[in-house]
Amino acid sequence: MQAIPCVLMRGGTSRGPVFLANHLPSDPAQRDELLLKIMGSGHELEIDGIGGGSPQTSKVAIVSASSHPQADVDYLFVQVMVAQRRVDTAPNCGNMLCAIGPFAIEHGLVNAAAPVTRVRIRNLNTNTLIDSEVLTPHGRVRYEGDTQIDGVPGTAAPIKLTFLDAAGAKTGRLLPTGQVRDRFDGVEVTCIDMAMPMVLMHAEALGKSGDETPAELDADAELLQRLESIRLQAGRAMGLGDVTQMVIPKPVLLSPARQGGSLNTRYFMPHNCHRSLAATGAIGLASACALPGSVAFDLAPVRGAALVRLEHPGGQIEVSLECAEDEPPEAMRASLIRTARRLFTGEVFVPSSRSARG
Repeated sequence: MQAIPCVLMRGGTSRGPVFLANHLPSDPAQRDELLLKIMGSGHELEIDGIGGGSPQTSKVAIVSASSHPQADVDYLFVQVMVAQRRVDTAPNCGNMLCAIGPFAIEHGLVNAAAPVTRVRIRNLNTNTLIDSEVLTPHGRVRYEGDTQIDGVPGTAAPIKLTFLDAAGAKTGRLLPTGQVRDRFDGVEVTCIDMAMPMVLMHAEALGKSGDETPAELDADAELLQRLESIRLQAGRAMGLGDVTQMVIPKPVLLSPARQGGSLNTRYFMPHNCHRSLAATGAIGLASACALPGSVAFDLAPVRGAALVRLEHPGGQIEVSLECAEDEPPEAMRASLIRTARRLFTGEVFVPSSRSARG
């Protein structure tokens, strides 16, 4: 059995192991095969690994010191499929992202300051920079605190994430199709790439109210087929090619807010509805509210600096937008508050290739 050091962490509303890059194979194919074994991918419960049997709990973060002159650490996110023996490194994950700052400090990649340490992270999936502000009184990471985020029980210390250059993270353009609206299968959509490539549409355009539970939406086979058809067409129009085997773009259903927020959302990953909302998705959705003509602007128009409250099945998430009225939308900066927690530190054991079944 091979033993590999790892730290299991909750980041926002996600959970997964965090590894130092030098503890994993440098060859991507060998690395991915090892991660499939570690997580137990290929079984709906990931019973023979440490994955949690859900896309939200089948995530991996890989961290190393950065060679980028403006970054402290590099972070590669790996989405490990649950039932399929496959990984995807195309997108970033903003929830796991909030675990990277504490991990980097505790592993000596960044020197702690007091009372707050700022860690600048380069996300290798999208080649973008994010500032993470971590509470470090007396030079030690503080996990306990009074901040509560919807979708996670209890409270913890706040971690502020500021996305510095999120526009066009994967496609190179905020509006990858060149226009603020497109139409696929008779449904008007907005294709946006701000931290996460997404295709946004009104829930009512697909015969939904928008306040259905994730379980209700996941059980609607006809809806999932329609969403996938729109997603595949949007992927090609956004310059991503055939996205059949990719988890981007993410389809999102929008509807009017119901609980005092700005906008109600149902975010798909892409074939299951998220039980809350991805942090990167929240960045893109809030930014879409500041784009005149977008399907999000229809429901929640925003101008200038604003606090956008996005409702989701688990509650709400707040995003602070900063953009002067004379600046282009690509100049928007978005920040949000999340929390993280170290769950255990140890070694994960992997069967040898002879005993493992692929």
